[in-house]
Amino acid sequence: MVKYLILFNFFKKRRRERILRDAHLDEATWQRALEGYNFTRVLDADERARLKRLVILFLAEKPINAAGDLNIDDGARLAIAIQACMLILNLDLDWYKTWTEVVVYPGEFTARHEEVDEAGVVHVVERTLSGESWQHGTVVLSWADIAQAGKADGYNVVIHEFAHQIDMLNGDANGFPPLHKDMNRGLWASAFSAAYDDFRRRVDNWEDTAIDGYAAESPGEFFAVISEVFIETPRVVRDTYPAVYAQLAQFYRQDPAARESS
Repeated sequence: MVKYLILFNFFKKRRRERILRDAHLDEATWQRALEGYNFTRVLDADERARLKRLVILFLAEKPINAAGDLNIDDGARLAIAIQACMLILNLDLDWYKTWTEVVVYPGEFTARHEEVDEAGVVHVVERTLSGESWQHGTVVLSWADIAQAGKADGYNVVIHEFAHQIDMLNGDANGFPPLHKDMNRGLWASAFSAAYDDFRRRVDNWEDTAIDGYAAESPGEFFAVISEVFIETPRVVRDTYPAVYAQLAQFYRQDPAARESS
């Protein structure tokens, strides 16, 4: 098994090197795309180069397909890849290894799910969604919502759904992704539990919050929403829940608030 993994990683590295060597991403198109988002405009030259490599590999390895009557072009695919790769800017594309494709609808879509109530009865529930992540499967997105990104309002459906994918590397989307070896599970749990409880209390009391109230739905949604805000409007997370911000900065290996201030 160890020998197989060594060979697999060797050939994967060689294949990715070939993809990067043969890539043809127009520099003017690339720079213009980066200007569309508040969180990419502030990247330095090294960060832009690192993001570009990730985006090229993302587009080579992950199909992005249209659904409904949407016509999706290379510019739209580039926009999705840029936003998705911001989360893993200082990580690795292998954090997205468990899913197979992105499907993009023109707007919100209806999803059908089976739910079991306390009596054990199965119900089919329909929900209108702007994004959905399937474990070991597909990321589904609404183009109308993707197009809203870059307004520095903390809302980003692409980042939200890809944060779910990272979270689900441990199984369920429960707000506890696989942490790095140098991270403390107890510190993560205490920071997120305290923030989630506080946020739910504030939402229940109808307080105005700079963070979308949907984060109160579950620990998994809290992690996904807070990841959106961490990239889009990082100082909101830093100022509201500094312990959570510190954990996210350690996990994502980046400090967006410091980047904005430089």
